[in-house]
Amino acid sequence: MTLIEIGCCGAYCGTCRAFKEQICKGCKIGYDSGERDINKARCKMKVCCVRKGYTSCADCPDILTCQKINAFYDKKGYKYTKYKQAIEFIRLNGYAEFIRIADTWTNAYGKYK
Repeated sequence: MTLIEIGCCGAYCGTCRAFKEQICKGCKIGYDSGERDINKARCKMKVCCVRKGYTSCADCPDILTCQKINAFYDKKGYKYTKYKQAIEFIRLNGYAEFIRIADTWTNAYGKYK
């Protein structure tokens, strides 16, 4: 399953204008084709997620003990809490349900109904 509009960290790019207009490639576009070099990526979560072939960190069995993702979620700021909530939602409800809800958002995160 490849859901390019979901960031490895749980951000939802499907509502992002830059992503829709293909100005931003998001986390995953171009790595499978060789257009982008994963060895040059700065985001540690993305490198790990892409190399392991995961759609997002929600697929990782080691997420609870992963230092990379948990250091990201421990940063100050509302968005980090919301990205963590997205990954937890995906783990419990799956990608299809997440996309159904996320498509109603106007930002990279939102409320769950």
